[in-house]
Amino acid sequence: MGTPDFAAATLARLASDGHEIAAAYTRAPAKAGRGMALTPSPVHRLSERLGIPVLTPSGLRDPGALETFRSHDADLGVVVAYGIILPQAVLDAPRHGCLNLHASLLPRWRGAAPIQRAVMAGDAETGVGVMRMEAGLDTGPVAMEARLPIEPGMTAGALHDALMPLGADLMARALAVLARNGLGLTPQAEAGVVYAHKITNAECAIAWDRPATEVANRINGLSPFPGAFFEADLGKGPERVKVLRARPVVGSGLPGTLLDEAGTVACSEGAVDLLELRRAGKGGVASGAEFVRGSRLAAGHRFT
Repeated sequence: MGTPDFAAATLARLASDGHEIAAAYTRAPAKAGRGMALTPSPVHRLSERLGIPVLTPSGLRDPGALETFRSHDADLGVVVAYGIILPQAVLDAPRHGCLNLHASLLPRWRGAAPIQRAVMAGDAETGVGVMRMEAGLDTGPVAMEARLPIEPGMTAGALHDALMPLGADLMARALAVLARNGLGLTPQAEAGVVYAHKITNAECAIAWDRPATEVANRINGLSPFPGAFFEADLGKGPERVKVLRARPVVGSGLPGTLLDEAGTVACSEGAVDLLELRRAGKGGVASGAEFVRGSRLAAGHRFT
């Protein structure tokens, strides 16, 4: 049960390990791309290639959907970024319940955006965990974990790509242990609970009046999607510019002031180098220097 690439990696690993996968549950095809064509999820596409039956219910509370789920006669439900809440009746249907792969070290970053939030918060370390699912939001006992350092300047996209195979391997190991002699479960600590709330549009606007480290972490944590941005008049009225990568550096000036031709911008404390940017409607990514040169900006220009 899963939807994005992160879930497809685990599906591919379990299939290659020889597990019998009775069915794949995923989100229904959604409109995407310039043509807004209905596009199946990564889990959907992979399941079809593997010959696995695909189901895309909008929910699982309906008696018919529950009966279909029970009819699979599953030993275990494996859930990875599915995006649909599972009622208790579904969690209880498989013989061994449902195991969830979550991209954080629980209880830190329960919820929808654990990878982005870890980078935005400046965490030095994160990881993946396999837990037995309960009705609460990521509250279940943890069976296994794997840790990963967050390197300085790492974006959420890079962290996602590093955690994806780590998570697939961890779930595969958890199933191997379960098949041999049962899986030990440890209740989550009551202290240290932090929620990874869904990213809002308001959070994506860069606030230059914050310390440089915080600004850089937010930019990197929102990259590549949905992307942190600022607005500037580059000759044709206000235009949105996304910043995909940044680093804190020494510098001073009024927050939002361009300090040099390399793309260094002052913050409330220190400054940030804008390393990669993309202008609205432009496909390519530019360095800070390329952006400044192409936009004909000069040191002293102030972004709001």
